[in-house]
Amino acid sequence: MEQSTRVNPLNNPDQPPPDRVSCVSPALYGLLVLIIIFTLMIRLAYEILASGINPDSAGSIAVGPPLAEGLIILGFSLPFAIFWKDRYYRSIFQVFTLAAVFVLFSIPARLAPPTTLQAEAVLQICLTIGFIGFSWLLKKFFLQSPGQKPFTVSLPWIDWRSIFSLLTVGLIAIPWLAWGAMGSPLDTLLQKLSSLAFGFAAAFIIEVYFIKPGLLGSHFRAGFFLRGGMVIALTLWVMASGLGYHFGVMQVLIMACLTPLSWVWSGLRTMPQDGLDRDISWANLLFPTLLIGLATALPTIFIDANELALIISLSSGEILQWGLKASLVTIIVGILTIIIVLFIRRRAGFHSADRTVTPSRRKSWSGILIAATIVVWIIGIAIYFLYGQPGFYGEKMFVILNKRADLSAEAKLEGYMQRRQAVYAELTKNADSSQANLRQFFERWNIPYTPYYLVNGIEVPKNTLLRFWLSKQPEVDRILDSPHLRPLAEPLPVETGIQINIQEQEPAWNLTIIGADRVWQDFGITGQGVLVGQSDSGVQWDHPELRDSYRGKDGSNQYNWLDPWTGSTSPTDHGGHGTHTLGTIVGKNTGVAPGAEWIGCVNLERNLGNPPYYLNCLQFMLAPYPQDGDPLRDGRPDLGAMVLNNSWGCPNMEGCDAEALKDAVDALKVAGVFVVASAGNDGPVCSSLSDPIAIYHDVFSVGAIDAAGKLAPFSSVGPVTVDGSGRIKPDIVAPGVQILSAFPGNTYQRLEGTSMAGPHVVGVVALMWSANPKLIGNIERTVEILQESAAPYQGDLPSCPEADQIPSSAFGYGIVDAYQAVKLSLQEP
Repeated sequence: MEQSTRVNPLNNPDQPPPDRVSCVSPALYGLLVLIIIFTLMIRLAYEILASGINPDSAGSIAVGPPLAEGLIILGFSLPFAIFWKDRYYRSIFQVFTLAAVFVLFSIPARLAPPTTLQAEAVLQICLTIGFIGFSWLLKKFFLQSPGQKPFTVSLPWIDWRSIFSLLTVGLIAIPWLAWGAMGSPLDTLLQKLSSLAFGFAAAFIIEVYFIKPGLLGSHFRAGFFLRGGMVIALTLWVMASGLGYHFGVMQVLIMACLTPLSWVWSGLRTMPQDGLDRDISWANLLFPTLLIGLATALPTIFIDANELALIISLSSGEILQWGLKASLVTIIVGILTIIIVLFIRRRAGFHSADRTVTPSRRKSWSGILIAATIVVWIIGIAIYFLYGQPGFYGEKMFVILNKRADLSAEAKLEGYMQRRQAVYAELTKNADSSQANLRQFFERWNIPYTPYYLVNGIEVPKNTLLRFWLSKQPEVDRILDSPHLRPLAEPLPVETGIQINIQEQEPAWNLTIIGADRVWQDFGITGQGVLVGQSDSGVQWDHPELRDSYRGKDGSNQYNWLDPWTGSTSPTDHGGHGTHTLGTIVGKNTGVAPGAEWIGCVNLERNLGNPPYYLNCLQFMLAPYPQDGDPLRDGRPDLGAMVLNNSWGCPNMEGCDAEALKDAVDALKVAGVFVVASAGNDGPVCSSLSDPIAIYHDVFSVGAIDAAGKLAPFSSVGPVTVDGSGRIKPDIVAPGVQILSAFPGNTYQRLEGTSMAGPHVVGVVALMWSANPKLIGNIERTVEILQESAAPYQGDLPSCPEADQIPSSAFGYGIVDAYQAVKLSLQEP
């Protein structure tokens, strides 16, 4: 009996069988798989946990995790990639080694500032091309196997697998088209090119280093199909983790999308076009490039990586939630596609080993695939335009001019209202005259723009060429980034708190510790006659705590409410932060100054702002204007707020540099507007008080204490070093831990943060000015009284410069004391 020859399924038909596989090889492979998975989990978990912090203070997070990951995987896989005798497992070690090298190649892209995604994308493209060149040279000159055919350009360039890849991407694109929103045209183009470059890099190293040496070919075995998919998946995971997006949230979404496609790739590669399975051809590289590149492009095009890193929230409808939902749908569709691949292979015979299938049958199946691809993409595009967020929603730039208004004459005016009017007039005049040439240029080229006067600047769409031209104009001082959030698929739900009978409660500890209740009882002063300005996430105006103090309670929201974010015509708040902070100022039962009135503005719709959004509200507080009016023409300084609460900071991630809003607060001080700002929640690290506007001299900055009078561990401390001033901040501390206040849905909530501390000082100033109206607009004397009346701080101190002095870089002049401040105010002549 003649002995049969067994065809080794590990190899293409024209290649000799591999060396004998020892039991050591699978063990090493399994160990390396565990090392890769463990390293990826630790690295991505570390980055995701860091996503919610200020990226500007993240330090080594940008480089450290990917560097450690790349070196660990490289250290374990490189020796076996070079010296292991078994050709099959050696190819696996080689492709894992190159994936780790890709991570190291991509590190420079993470050094780009977080707000410059376009520059980051360009850098990623260049680095990926460099990696492809490195991989090709390495294979050509050092790792070419004896007798192995070199890379060839075989025709046709497009086979049925490329069509199937487009069909697959069309199916998984539907949730992204329905829920996502694109950036600018340039953002979209660069992300697409970057993703395709990534797809080609993955296709090249997997096809050239792994598939060609012998795993897959015209023979099909379930074990090799599954194992091949695992190798491809691990390679893609490592490479995707190296993409230059700051923090690991975007990489997780990309890895989720690519996971099922790894087995689609493996399945398609067992069914090559006739004559194309023997060489590494363009067709063999094109279909995985389309499959992986376009799938990677979906999250990167429809989600802003910076937004994803900042808004690390699973709230219903928020960006992270729908991103995870879209990834889940992608995984499910990918699994179904794997089943379709296996079905087509059996029914259509798209593999060179099956000679029983007629060309007409293959042609009919190809026609079906083409028709299905066209139908799927038509459906996806229709969903995008009918139910999605069509259009481009790119970032913008804030162009600051170098001519500042001279307010020295206005500062000498005695009358409070006269001074406000004069400051507004001079600021708008300066903006009109100095911005004239730029406005004419923008109008000539149909470039949309928004002028500002409180800081002499103009917001325009972000464009590299425009930025270069503007930077050369003599009237331009500098250009800041102005990040804008993309729209969501549906409005966010309103957050609610707890239901309590507030009238049965005694005054909360935060009110009694500063003596606000004694002011009401002993002096009968509750803030009457003072108008408070609130710029935050919004306000539920008809909350029982707030409705009676809203100046527009008669139904007139003009000059009383502004929403630059969504254009709401009456006060509303879905997040609750603004309702809570305002409740601490003027709440009927929860506020320090329940007799004061308020007007409101939205500058933090989803807890992210930018210099223009903050200026929108600051300008509205100085000179309110109609909701459809022009702030430079229709402002009414006589209707503006007297004291402002600002429970926010503007870090570099939002586009601010240290001086971004300084001109604004300087002008507000001249106009007699008292500006209060929360110190921030980055303590107890020294000099963590680092974001505008709390860092400025003309802003009264507030840190937080708890019920025991101790400094809250999160409260940011000084001295201020970000601008080189060494300024002692904060100016004072106030209750900021577990503060009970109003919350949307007519509910209440306990929150903590310096955002809760700042409103106490706003309320105290309202009480002071209500007690003695002659103090209104007298910023210097009001500050002196707050400092002189502050209660001594006796808690623990951080080990920071000048923390144990007065003023202290930890607590300023002490704990705000409403009773003593009002008592001193009444003594003023």
